[in-house]
Formats: sequence, C-alpha cells, structure tokens
Amino acid sequence: MVDKVSAPGRAHWSSRGAFVLAATGSAVGLGNLWRFPTEAGSNGGGAFVLLYILCVVLIAMPLLLAESLIGRHGQRSTVASAAYLARQSKASPMWSVLAVIGLIANTAILTFYCVVAGWVVYFIGTSAADLVGAVSAGTPLAGAYAGDSVEQIRQLMPTLFANPVLLVGLQLAFVIVTTWIVARGVKGGIEVAATWLMPAFFFLLIAITVYAAVIGDFGAALAFLFNPDFERVLHPGVLSSALGQAFFSLSLGGGAMIAYGAYASRETNLAQTSGMIAFADTGVAIIAGLAIFPIVFSVGMEPNAGPTLMFQTLPAAFHAMPGGAIVGLLFFVLALFAALTSSVSLLEISVGWVTEKFGVSRVKAAWSLGVLVFLIGLLSALSFNILADQRPMASVPGFETATWFDAIDGITGRLLLPLSGLVTAIFIGWVADRKLVNGETGLKGAGLSAWRFLIAWLCPLAVAAILIIGLFPQLLG
Repeated sequence: MVDKVSAPGRAHWSSRGAFVLAATGSAVGLGNLWRFPTEAGSNGGGAFVLLYILCVVLIAMPLLLAESLIGRHGQRSTVASAAYLARQSKASPMWSVLAVIGLIANTAILTFYCVVAGWVVYFIGTSAADLVGAVSAGTPLAGAYAGDSVEQIRQLMPTLFANPVLLVGLQLAFVIVTTWIVARGVKGGIEVAATWLMPAFFFLLIAITVYAAVIGDFGAALAFLFNPDFERVLHPGVLSSALGQAFFSLSLGGGAMIAYGAYASRETNLAQTSGMIAFADTGVAIIAGLAIFPIVFSVGMEPNAGPTLMFQTLPAAFHAMPGGAIVGLLFFVLALFAALTSSVSLLEISVGWVTEKFGVSRVKAAWSLGVLVFLIGLLSALSFNILADQRPMASVPGFETATWFDAIDGITGRLLLPLSGLVTAIFIGWVADRKLVNGETGLKGAGLSAWRFLIAWLCPLAVAAILIIGLFPQLLG
C-alpha cells in the first residue's frame, strides 16, 4: 500500500525481511571479501578490527539511518527524496546535492566494479575447469590447480590482464546480468535476486569458514584478528583505514540506502533495520576474515599480501590444501553473489532517478544506463593492457601514476563518497526539520539523543577526516 506522501506509483518491498536482505546485499559486496581482509592484513589484524567495529557503531550506523530516512520520507529517487525533505524543512532544495554527488559516484564505481566482477567470473571458469579435470582424473579432493606450480597459479591474473578481448567480454557479461535484474523492477528483479542470492551467499560463506577451521590454522587466524596490538590501535593510519572501510563497506555516501529506503513501508522501523544491516555487513566481513586467514596461515603465506590476496594468494593456498579444487570454485561463486547484489544496487540508484526525471520506462532506463556503464568501463578494463601507459591525471598530486582504473577508483573513494557523506551528516544533523527527522528514525529517549549527537557532531568530523586524509595522505607522514 502506497503512503500518502509516496510518489505516484512508487513500489515497495513486500516485507521488512525483503528490505533487510536487499539492503544487506547492497552493502555486502567484494569489499567484504576482498577489501576487508586486505585492509586487516595490511594494518595489523586485531588493531584494525577493533577500530573497524567502533567506527561501524559510532559513525557508519548513524549515517546509514540518516540515508535510509531521507529515502523513506521522500519515497522518490535519491535526488528527489533529498530535495523533498529539504523543502519540507524550509531549506534550500540545493541540499539535494548530497544525492547528486552520490549518483555520480555510484555510476562511476559501477563502471570499474563490473570489470573487477569480471575477474571473479574468470576465476570461476578456471576453477570449474580445474575441478572437472580433477574429477575426471579420479581425484575430486585434490588441491586446486594440482597440475600447476605455485608460480603458474600466480600468473593466472597477469594472463587475464594481457587479454583485452577476454577482459571486455567478462565485463560485458556481468553488465548484462546486472542490467537484466534491475530492468525487471523492485519486486520482480531486485527483491527476487536478493531473496535467493543472499541466503546462498551466507550458506557458502559459513561452509567455507567451517572448512577453513578444520583444514587451516584457525587458532592463528583468531589470534591475528582478535588480539590487537594496542600500539597499532593508536596509529593514525590504522584508524584512517578502519574508518574508511566502515564507511565504504556499508555503501555510505553513494545513495544506495536512500534508494532502498524509498521502497520501505511506513511500518518499517528504520533504526532496527539499519542496525540489522550494519550487524550483517560487519559479521560477513569478519567471517570472511575467518574463512581466508586460516587458509593463508596454514600454508605459511603472509596476511599482508594486499590487493592480490584474493586473486593470487588464495588460489595458491587452495593449491596446497585437500579439497582445494572444490573450495576454490565455491569461494569464487560466493564472491560472484556478493558482487552481483552490490552491482544491482549501484545501477538501481541511477535507474530510479532517470525513470522519475525523464518519465521513461524502467526497462529503457536500465538498458540505456547499462550501455553507458559498459562503454565508460572500457577505460578501466583496458587499463591493464592497451591503455596501461595512459596517466589521465598525471598533473594532479597523488594521482601522478594512476591509470584510468586507478583514477576513477581514487576520485570516487577519496573525494565523491566522503563528500556526499559529509553533506548528508550536516544536512540531517543541522538543517533538516528535527521533528520530521526524529519521526522517521524509530528511536526514542536516550537512543534518539545519542543518534542526534553522533550524526550532528561525530559523523561530520570523522567523515571530514576521511576526506582530508584521502586527498592528502602525506599528512599521516
């Protein structure tokens, strides 16, 4: 049932559970499986995890609730919802710039996100072929890529990067699947995908974690993740990394939660659902660490492998473990599910705006934007081969050596997302009508007071820190 303030014909989630699954799917992505273990491994493990959890509770959750209530109150696209709340607060509709920035950022992110997701599809293919070979040889429980050396396994990524046709083909395939889901609509596409993919994702994640606990060095992983070095806790670089991961892991600043909040019914308690989403996302990140690090430690590899951890270190680790051929395939299927639920939310933001702004059908908007995302994404896909020598921002400090892929990633992560989050915190904490905002939260008493303090004071300061440090990393020394 559409509320009185809803935009005409606005669809809604069929239930609160559907909203939580879809929003969790938006937040849970490659950042949980790829970025979190990378950041934890590079920043001292336990020290990073401790700070990360604190940042989620004190900064990310208040912003998550703020974005959700903008969408639910407006019941429109991200930009229109922000403008609607501003007008009702007797403030300038120009505050909708928070959503405009997020719209641009998320569209840009999607252009290279589909490229990275293509890498996942590639490893699904190599893992599947490897498993078929193992089964044919009568050794289904063999390690991954049993016939190859560790060095040959590590060359899988460079081999992919050297093949522009394959890279572009994998990117295109992922764009098509994402666009098809979004074109089917909220209930027929996005909700159905989340309802099936997220339970499957959680099942596979738990299964791989149990395998890692039995086969790998689970004790070393526990000590690494939950025994913090308090000297590193006080290091500003670790705090900055934890704050950035908490911020970006929950898809804050890009408008995803505004878009999904717009489909939430009035009966949905946004504070409770925001807490559930944050808890699920954080839990997935930590469980991913417990799935990956026991495997890494058991074969004597270092946890600080950086961005290569998922695509080079892990396949090499699966090589040395019994059943690695099966587990390797399941892991990359897991990563594909995570990538797909996030890519759907990224595209939905721009599709919702285009359909509302220009009055075109969802199908036309989705496929038109899908084409645009693919074409711009070619710059990122070809950054590893044909365009590898191009430096589009060579004159900009901090971007001197950045390829197209690095430049788009850097601009969105360092500038656009934090800027949108900062404007959101200021708008909700200081500008928007207090009574309207409070009524949307689902909070009362001390809980409401605590949230108002966090969104008005701590969040702006913390997000401003992310923005400044991201643009001027030399400040950390």
